[in-house]
Amino acid sequence: MDKSIQRLIEDMLETMRHAEGVGLAAPQIGVSLRLAVIQIPEQEPIVLINPEVVKVKGEVEVVEGCLSIPGYNAQLKRSMQVVVKALNREGKPFRVKGEELLAQVLEHEIDHLNGVLYIDRLESPELLKKVEEKIQEDEGGKEADAQ
Repeated sequence: MDKSIQRLIEDMLETMRHAEGVGLAAPQIGVSLRLAVIQIPEQEPIVLINPEVVKVKGEVEVVEGCLSIPGYNAQLKRSMQVVVKALNREGKPFRVKGEELLAQVLEHEIDHLNGVLYIDRLESPELLKKVEEKIQEDEGGKEADAQ
């Protein structure tokens, strides 16, 4: 894991946070590596190099969006729990068990590494929904720009 990979990891974490996402895969930024970063609120970042799902349990309906398809989301099925094996940023093998949001993000980011977007999992394109933009009011009561 040379300096260029470490810098890429830092850049990906920064990009993900700036976009207010919880995960980012290298192919999303045009880098053909099996590398993803995840950071669930209130938790430390997780770096996954060559990740592989080794166990899944249960199924749950979730609403999912993606930084690659801004302004849209859809309801789809994901595993309730997943176990993933990968290398960390130092190149050491580890396993992570995810439940709820972490399980969803692990599957979502590994899908990216396998060339799959969440929209590929939809039964019909009509299930993709446009997200309404939030309008904030400024101090004078006028509507501000949509975020």
